[in-house]
Amino acid sequence: MPSAINSVALYRGLTRGRDKVFSLLVARSFAAFGSHSVIQPPVRLRGERRIAIGDDVFIGAGSWLQVLDAPGQDALIAVGDGTSVAGSCVLSACCGIKLGRKVLMARNVYIADHMHAFEGVDRAVLDQGLDRVAKVDVGDGAWLGQNVVVGPGVRIGQGAVIGANSVVLSDVPDHTVAVGAPARATRGVGEKRPAGGA
Repeated sequence: MPSAINSVALYRGLTRGRDKVFSLLVARSFAAFGSHSVIQPPVRLRGERRIAIGDDVFIGAGSWLQVLDAPGQDALIAVGDGTSVAGSCVLSACCGIKLGRKVLMARNVYIADHMHAFEGVDRAVLDQGLDRVAKVDVGDGAWLGQNVVVGPGVRIGQGAVIGANSVVLSDVPDHTVAVGAPARATRGVGEKRPAGGA
């Protein structure tokens, strides 16, 4: 059994080393890239010059960070210090996405500050451009569960908890638990759960 344990430890060490080297190589391509931050490959990047990564940030493998063509030079995606983004997450911005400090995102979270236009029946959705463009703000210490979708113009409050598989299309107050599609506040963080509820 010791050789199996050593093999796992070796694998972990090699993976950590690879992730750190990759992060060091790409760091200068970003608007800002804080110390001790790691982006785990493979990752899809677009517009990285307008993405600011804080200190001690982790972005898991299979994630997609993109800034679409937009005027100006300011960072349009800002990831706060200590934030942890599990794998296969998407951050897609054309006007602004801000993740506060120590935000926790489970796998497959999708956040976009825009939607695709789809009103034209004679054209493919892909050819119709963007619609409903508005900034997204996720407050410090918030937790977004697995498969959460966050739409344009939403503010998720500080310390809020968004249940798995929820679709957030309107603001969620600070320290509130919200679940469902569309997501609705069910209780405050720290309050007892209602019988049979979230």
